[in-house]
Amino acid sequence: MKNRHQEFQEDFYIPIALDTNNITSLSPFLVPQDHLGGSGIFMAMTAFMFFLFVCGTAINVLTIVCTIQYKKLRSHLNYILVNLAVANLLVSSIGSFTAFVSFLKRYFIFGTAGCKIEGFTSTLGGMVSLWSLAVVAFERWLVICKPVGNFSFKGTHAIIGCALTWFCALLASVPPLFGWSRYIPEGLQCSCGPDWYTTNNKYNNESYVMFLFCFCFGFPLSVIIFCYGQLLFTLKSAAKAQADSASTQKAEREVTKMVVVMVFGFLVCWMPYASFALWVVFNRGQPFDLRLATIPSCLCKASTVYNPVIYVFMNKQFRSCMMKLIFCGKSPFGDDEDTSTSSQVTQVSSVGPEK
Repeated sequence: MKNRHQEFQEDFYIPIALDTNNITSLSPFLVPQDHLGGSGIFMAMTAFMFFLFVCGTAINVLTIVCTIQYKKLRSHLNYILVNLAVANLLVSSIGSFTAFVSFLKRYFIFGTAGCKIEGFTSTLGGMVSLWSLAVVAFERWLVICKPVGNFSFKGTHAIIGCALTWFCALLASVPPLFGWSRYIPEGLQCSCGPDWYTTNNKYNNESYVMFLFCFCFGFPLSVIIFCYGQLLFTLKSAAKAQADSASTQKAEREVTKMVVVMVFGFLVCWMPYASFALWVVFNRGQPFDLRLATIPSCLCKASTVYNPVIYVFMNKQFRSCMMKLIFCGKSPFGDDEDTSTSSQVTQVSSVGPEK
């Protein structure tokens, strides 16, 4: 019968530079990972994960509560923002909290089962969040650019969009639970994610990484760039046709800024993780610092904070309701805050040149 140490050898990765005859002496499930960094690094990561846990949970809970509290927020176009908040809440309440406790202890104290749970939930929530950003872009392209004419976006379409994000996320996050790749500690070994370090043919990690890159990064990014590119083109056409309209010019500037921030936020969140994973896959045998994997992992978890800021707080209607909820019904904004940027853009595009 395998003893406890032997069982753990199948569930973590030790780079060649740190290999020893007694590999379990470095197990992230058994001992503090002091060989990977000093106490200052672990304390800094503990503080950062605590910040993500508290702020990420608070912001996303506030988004959900606001939608329940204010009927005017329960529009079809806002369903996907609530869906994004639910996904972010899953990551912050489980992924960030687990990482916070583990960084505090300097090793993953929840064991192999906890690693699989944390890795799965963080990947699931992250993928739902990622696909939600693509669906938001697609929705705005349909409503504002009108590629299929006067398309009427209904509740059924919003529900289908939300369901699609969870379906695609499950396709990406379930396989490691059944042998296509696996969930193991990553970076400083205090949080878990898919195994893209090893070349063990038993898990086919390379094919899984390529699947994630193409299906869960390349395709959504293409959708986002195409849809927002078309959106900007439509707005510029409308602004050119109404050069004397100050409101049209203002709407174009606001939406241009919003689109740039959205695309930039997506790239900051996912580009480092995708690039690092691909580099490791295509440079097998090349030495790399395992601790560097902590950086892209943290950026992904940080999206639970800055995604709501971009997608919710830049929506004037959501922002106004949040301020009213926080300040007990007294919004610090004026009445014009009830009109969202998306509504302004829709009005501008609707009077643009006919196609």
